[in-house]
Amino acid sequence: MHYVSVENLTKSYGINPLFKNITFHINEGDKIALIARNGIGKSTLLRILNGEETADSGKLFVHKDVTVALFEQDPKFDENKTVLENIFHTNHPVLNVIREYELATDNEDGEKMVELFGKMDDLNAWDFEVKVKQILTKLNVHHLQQAVSDLSGGQRKRVALANTFIDIGFDHKHTLLMMDEPTNHLDVEMIEWLENYLNQENVTLLLVTHDRYFLDAVSEEIWELERENLYVYRGDYENYVEKKAARIESELASIDKAKNEYRKELEWMRKQPKARTTKSKSRQDNFYDVEARAKQKIEDAQVQLQVKMSRLGGKVVEMKKVYKSYGDLPILKGFDYTFSKGERIGVIGKNGVGKSTFLNMLQGLEKNDSGKINIGETVVFGNFSQQGLVFKHNMRVIEYVKTFAENFPLANGGSLSAAQFLELFLFTPDKQYTYLNSLSGGEKKRLQLLIVLFTNPNFLILDEPTNDLDLPTLAVLENFLSDYQGCVLIVSHDRYFMDRLVDHLFIFEGEGEVRDFPGNYTQYRLWLKENEKKDNKWQALEDFKSKGNFTEDVAKEIASSKLQIAGKKKPTFKEKKEFEDLEKEIASLEAEKNNIEEQLSNPDKAFEQLNLLSKRIGEIGAELAQKELRWLELSELF
Repeated sequence: MHYVSVENLTKSYGINPLFKNITFHINEGDKIALIARNGIGKSTLLRILNGEETADSGKLFVHKDVTVALFEQDPKFDENKTVLENIFHTNHPVLNVIREYELATDNEDGEKMVELFGKMDDLNAWDFEVKVKQILTKLNVHHLQQAVSDLSGGQRKRVALANTFIDIGFDHKHTLLMMDEPTNHLDVEMIEWLENYLNQENVTLLLVTHDRYFLDAVSEEIWELERENLYVYRGDYENYVEKKAARIESELASIDKAKNEYRKELEWMRKQPKARTTKSKSRQDNFYDVEARAKQKIEDAQVQLQVKMSRLGGKVVEMKKVYKSYGDLPILKGFDYTFSKGERIGVIGKNGVGKSTFLNMLQGLEKNDSGKINIGETVVFGNFSQQGLVFKHNMRVIEYVKTFAENFPLANGGSLSAAQFLELFLFTPDKQYTYLNSLSGGEKKRLQLLIVLFTNPNFLILDEPTNDLDLPTLAVLENFLSDYQGCVLIVSHDRYFMDRLVDHLFIFEGEGEVRDFPGNYTQYRLWLKENEKKDNKWQALEDFKSKGNFTEDVAKEIASSKLQIAGKKKPTFKEKKEFEDLEKEIASLEAEKNNIEEQLSNPDKAFEQLNLLSKRIGEIGAELAQKELRWLELSELF
């Protein structure tokens, strides 16, 4: 089923075209990632498809049975209403009764809940209410009576997601869900839940994101807006990078061929008399086509980062027995660490555990309760904060940069003017005279990065640096940080970014505890899952024991088996065979047990038969306990 068809769509702002004569179709079940540089028109295209903006020319068809839902990068709310009122904004009997029920639950109003039970039954609202509850719980949306205006950026994002999923999950069989940077301000657990949710739901998706792991997890093809055109790539991000490189190489070869032909045709044009035959007139027309192809420019401009880093001495930063709390909430409890030159450390943890506070204390922006934080004399911090740029709305880009410095020293000994440095960050001369409040979110982030590097820092602190940056700029930033000689401390929910850059992690586990993990984010998640698996298995053994299924001798055997297994590296062939046989035997015993339970429920059975069956089911229970114990022991070897 065709959801959306677009033919020859064109959109410009002033003299700057965003895209020109692009054609595409979106079919049911498609999962598409849309990527482009900041300012190329990704968000504009989504708004056109959603009916919020109109194209300059071209045709747009949306199937009459399809609902288009847009999750925007900066969600819009009715600021005067509560979280609950914004989530359940649609006036529908089912949603109305669920809203009342959620409100009664939030207020712990048992009498009201009982009153609503009947209404929920009458409207068959329970299944959808369960889904609503799951969405609210997973997105950590609580305090439903709180005013939206009081929410933080991360809370607003989660409420907007809840609003979108509840809306599209109700009465909309065919939905095109468009999402603009949905992972910004979400912690990693919620990003992973969002991945699972989008993969499980039967939803057609058009996605704008800079999170490459998220992109690979939820999309099946990539569309790129570049040089006014739309290019389509099937497969993941790595395949896109390879195919794009091959496309550019092919285009460059085609331009070289056109240039050779152009030189020959140009010579012919100069030699021809003014009077033209029909044949020569045709060749003359072809000449202009060749000229256009020959003069094409494959511009792959990238942000260029060159920094003359301030010299970093032997002493960087020492933190000794540092304590910090907010009321009853501990942030650090006796934190000890000595930073070394060239370290790249990732900082992760749930929202609200104190990551940003930790960064602020390190820079002296917040005071610790006790302990010592000693900063080396040569340390120059560069702080890329979530707060973003602080500026006057009537200030132009070039004026803003000049408030920091007129010239910028380079690593090679030269220097650049503020205007030249802005061009390295893809701010054209025209763009440099744009007012700051007219910049896109990504352009503001790029300008913020420029200002941070203007100070020549040797200790970079990056708090969610990937939000709003486009993928080409991110790739350049990653390459720059990989070669950077100073210290780098990164707080980010972008798993790809962290995996590529960090050597080890500070994991804020809550209650003031910080774990120093020797590895990147993916290695940490694998370590977590492995430990969770072990804990679950040994907990199951302890559960057997607690149910009284084992004697004291068997309990000792469990403890002994733990030690034996811990010392083994690989299972033997005999143990593999035993493990496989146990799985079959346990399944067979379970089936026999179920069959006997059905027979025992038959009142027509004779007493003697019932007695034999009862005896057998007791024997099966004992066999299952022993075999499951052995299976659990052997499973530790695999």
